[in-house]
Amino acid sequence: MKSVYIAEKPSVAQEFAKALHIQASRRDGYLESEEAIVTWCVGHLVTMSYPDAYDPALKKWSLDTLPFLPKEWKYEVIPSVKKQFDIVKGLLNREDVDRIYICTDSGREGEYIYRLVDQMAQVPDSKEKRRVWIDSQTEEEILRGIKEAKPMSEYDNVSASAYLRAKEDYLMGINFSRLLTLKYGYTLKDYLKRDKNVVIAVGRVMTCVLGMIVRREREIRGFVKTPFYRVVAQADLEGDALEAEWRAVEGTTYYGTPLLYGDKGNGFCKKETAQELIDRLMAQTPMISTVEKIEKKKEKKNPPMLYNLAELQNECSRLFKISPDETLKVVQELYEKKLVTYPRTDARVLSTAVAKEISKNLAGLSHYAPLGAYAQYVLDKKGYTRLAQSRYVNDKQITDHYAIIPTGQGLSALSTVGSIGAQVYEIIARRFLSIFYPAAEYQKVSIETVLRGEHFFASLKMLDKEGYLKIANHSYGRKKTGKDNSDEQTEGIENAADEKQLLQRLMALKKGSSLPIAQLEIKEGETSPPKPYNSGSIILAMENAGKLIEDEELRAQIKGSGIGTSATRAEIIKKLVTNGYISLNKKTQVIAPTLLGEMIYDVVASSMKSMLNPELTASWEKGLGMVAEGEVEPQVYMEKLEKFVSDKTAGVKQLNNRYLLKGYFDEAAKYYKPGRKKKK
Repeated sequence: MKSVYIAEKPSVAQEFAKALHIQASRRDGYLESEEAIVTWCVGHLVTMSYPDAYDPALKKWSLDTLPFLPKEWKYEVIPSVKKQFDIVKGLLNREDVDRIYICTDSGREGEYIYRLVDQMAQVPDSKEKRRVWIDSQTEEEILRGIKEAKPMSEYDNVSASAYLRAKEDYLMGINFSRLLTLKYGYTLKDYLKRDKNVVIAVGRVMTCVLGMIVRREREIRGFVKTPFYRVVAQADLEGDALEAEWRAVEGTTYYGTPLLYGDKGNGFCKKETAQELIDRLMAQTPMISTVEKIEKKKEKKNPPMLYNLAELQNECSRLFKISPDETLKVVQELYEKKLVTYPRTDARVLSTAVAKEISKNLAGLSHYAPLGAYAQYVLDKKGYTRLAQSRYVNDKQITDHYAIIPTGQGLSALSTVGSIGAQVYEIIARRFLSIFYPAAEYQKVSIETVLRGEHFFASLKMLDKEGYLKIANHSYGRKKTGKDNSDEQTEGIENAADEKQLLQRLMALKKGSSLPIAQLEIKEGETSPPKPYNSGSIILAMENAGKLIEDEELRAQIKGSGIGTSATRAEIIKKLVTNGYISLNKKTQVIAPTLLGEMIYDVVASSMKSMLNPELTASWEKGLGMVAEGEVEPQVYMEKLEKFVSDKTAGVKQLNNRYLLKGYFDEAAKYYKPGRKKKK
């Protein structure tokens, strides 16, 4: 009797064959030896059937047939891969096969890919089916996964979640796309002067993300810049200039008055008021302030958390100007060549089990030329021995897979992944090695000085101990001038020396010290509009349920329910671009809605606004997670889903808001007239 190993794609199947040392002969669609058979899917082999497979009459779109809520779901083999499906089906059902190892990607989607094949191929339950769950494609990890493979039934909850996710996307996509197209497609066709009705594509995640992008664009468009005026003193610190900023603190002249701008009270609404303050302070000379407070402290900055896919996509968008979809392709290739661990992960920490074996990863990295010396230093100093007690290891923060880290293996394959692949690998390796180095330390001095009852504040912070920054810093993303920058480097060293000298003089001050003020001046500023999303920041916003949390430490602490999953977010952005709802600037990676995208947004906002709500979309994802954990019964989830679809469909059918929509369209179209620049 033989075992069948079924992988998600041919390249992965080859790795399993190598790890098992199977001397197999290559057949059409599989490998076979005396002991085992290795075969593969080519992504999805089976898909959900369209409504006309249930009833030919449903091929025609009609409001009368909505909502479409099948009681028994139909599936079919994808025509383009039918040949491979037939091969796999034959192998799984062979009489001499008694055990099946499921080696598809270790996640919800990988589980779904095999379960559909198993269902369509009608593989009998009499065959033993075991699930292989691995974090990398190194030989030892593959062998561990096979050795520790659990019965497929232990992943039934993950499977239920996968089926529900597909049904949810199907029901919302089929019903709401048909519903809104039938209701408003002609209105859009008429407005845009197109030959055919406009199909309005609606998706559980896609529509929500479109809403985030349109809202941000309109915030920027409607933003009115507000000027403000700060009063700044140039203090004379033994010949060095120290800039101190005026603030209205309690007890001062302007404290609590409407003349101030902002909550912090460090500026004026009118330039005239700022000038009045300067004139009053300069009425008497000399201007000698008195130091009222001085605070000296050391600040530490810990190495950042490890990369999950969203964090890596954001970083690659910023550094290399590549899209999330491109990043996923690159890191997937690194994974398949054994260079890094499983990429489709939301975790930013390692497991306790991995921490115990981490010296193997470091030993491998010691042979990686760009960073080998750093890895060897960690090994020599045994800097990895306390990793399990650090914040970078937390089993509770891991669902399917731990963070993306280098395996330390497969280094020879770096020559085959291209320049971007090599750079992505390097930033993953740098982030990983950083966690074994101490925190960076800064010396900070803050003072509060008083001049004729008015308070001025200054602070200076300087790097004292480099710590992990010596390895975390790299040159990616910096502008290349193409000229010798030795003068710039020298100037930087001189500036650092000047700054250190200024810091020392500042530290020498004490409470009651006199500090001459050489000059007072007005510095004009203005409020800034929100930044447009780029391909990286939108991924982070999706991960955090519509909130763009830019502080990395805060992101690490706030682990909420995201919109979509690490495996699907890049595809959502790509689909919005393909549909023509958003544009993606390849050079800057900045994202903006198109006119059609804004019109779709207005249609959804006026008919089923909750589809644009990030918190609601995230709650659906959270519910799927609870199904996967066995906390919610699949039937309960399905009942709520069907009710949601039915209620929304009934509500839209009753609406009559086409005239209102035309007003929205006119407003949006103002910014898209040919030859006219977008209004700032």
